[in-house]
Amino acid sequence: MTASIIIVDWNAGAALDGCLASLAATKGRHEVVLVDNGSSDGSAAAATARHPWVRLVETGSNLGFAGGANRGATAAQGDVLVFLNPDARVVRGAVDELVDTLARVPTAGIAGGGLVDERGGWQPGAARFGPLRHLLLDTTPGRLVARLRRVPYRVDWVYGTFMAVRRDLFRQLGGFDARYFVYGEDLDLCWRAARLGARTIHVPAARAIHGHNVSAALRFGPGREAEVVKGEMRFYALHGGRRALALFRAVATCKFGVKTALAATVGRWRTAAVYARVVRACVAGVPPLAPA
Repeated sequence: MTASIIIVDWNAGAALDGCLASLAATKGRHEVVLVDNGSSDGSAAAATARHPWVRLVETGSNLGFAGGANRGATAAQGDVLVFLNPDARVVRGAVDELVDTLARVPTAGIAGGGLVDERGGWQPGAARFGPLRHLLLDTTPGRLVARLRRVPYRVDWVYGTFMAVRRDLFRQLGGFDARYFVYGEDLDLCWRAARLGARTIHVPAARAIHGHNVSAALRFGPGREAEVVKGEMRFYALHGGRRALALFRAVATCKFGVKTALAATVGRWRTAAVYARVVRACVAGVPPLAPA
């Protein structure tokens, strides 16, 4: 199966060049589509000058991750669409591992790669549906087994940091729901795929080194974690109903309230401030969806 690797760039700076450099080994087998989401830092122009084999799609404005990814998918020609963050670098062979595994599992429509940080430390790349299961089990203790997995396994949903989707399924789903703008769109896509009977799998051996969320940090600063939770609240507002949303808000408020208090107790004031923003977001409720 051929793949189209789609990267959505918004002011990713030097990180984008590292991302594209890590994909050089795929040149000739898979196409790389770079979506410039109205960047102002010249990152897309500089990167494509250094890597002329990359196809550039310019949106003219910031459509958000979901909108930019959909624009790249429209231009793509591969059988599988691989979405990769511009602040991530794939380990050699990771794209082929992800795509080939997806091809070997006929019931799977989406596959997510394994993530590590700059030091090689494990990062989560998948999570669970449901407010309680997600908030209480997608934690450090709840993910101990996942850290030890080496072979592909079924999950509820995978992060859009490094994920592959069968092109026909992506079209059937209508792509990412662009109303999310950023955060929540990967959860939403996997949920809708599951409703059609398509499984989502996690492939730990297909590894990507995930950096420091360059674009998100630039846009949201210390409020990034709160934006993640806002995306999840949008999802439950759309698909879970009032009870699920109310449960998510209540449990998340308690969870991050405790984390705020603990961080403050040990003098980690910046961390406490980050968690406090999450608490305020949960109390405030669901922010409006972006226009479709």
